[in-house]
Amino acid sequence: MTAQPRTPAPTRVVVVDDQRLVRSSFAMMLSVEDDIEVVGDAADGAQAIEVVRRERPDLVLMDVQMPVMDGIAATEQIVAAGLAKVVLLTTFDRDDYLFDGLRAGASGFLLKNTEPEGLVDAIRSVARGHALLAPEVTLRVIERMTAGPATSTADPQPTAALERLTPREREVLELVGRGLANAEIARRLFLGEATVKTHVSNVLSKLQVRDRVQAVVFVYENGLIRAGE
Repeated sequence: MTAQPRTPAPTRVVVVDDQRLVRSSFAMMLSVEDDIEVVGDAADGAQAIEVVRRERPDLVLMDVQMPVMDGIAATEQIVAAGLAKVVLLTTFDRDDYLFDGLRAGASGFLLKNTEPEGLVDAIRSVARGHALLAPEVTLRVIERMTAGPATSTADPQPTAALERLTPREREVLELVGRGLANAEIARRLFLGEATVKTHVSNVLSKLQVRDRVQAVVFVYENGLIRAGE
């Protein structure tokens, strides 16, 4: 008898928002997906940490503005402890939320008016190990990082990290910083997509950054791409 392929376990999600109706709406929206399971919810950041420690989800959908402990502080603790990945959700399109959230370790950042299909796709993408920003948020990252004068010299630690990259990995990093996907990088450098994926993985490891979003931040904070280029 031929063994049947094993069905992948669903992505386990915790929903965090101070409004019960919002939590219920997200849970209802996600419950119809066969590959996503909502395993808990919380009304503030402190509760979120407790629920995440107990349930050990794969991913947390985290509101930003909440009482007791906000979503950014909770994200920092959850990510630092390696408990789960976090996608931040907010109705507020504000730069301070965006950059504080990214530096806290969020793997994604979406506005609450994102279409249901976009939210589900975001969960699947982050669960597969990809970082995700809404298109308008990606643009703001690049605009913010290029708004001021480029850094002329990097700190000693980033410089040492860059020296560990091969010339090809440096090329790939700069293209990641410009927002190109693996397929686009492959076309630009005349490489196979699998080869690009390997280069990206090596770059993230050598720079000790969590994901592509953090790599974009690294590129602009360290002046690898200058404004207007």
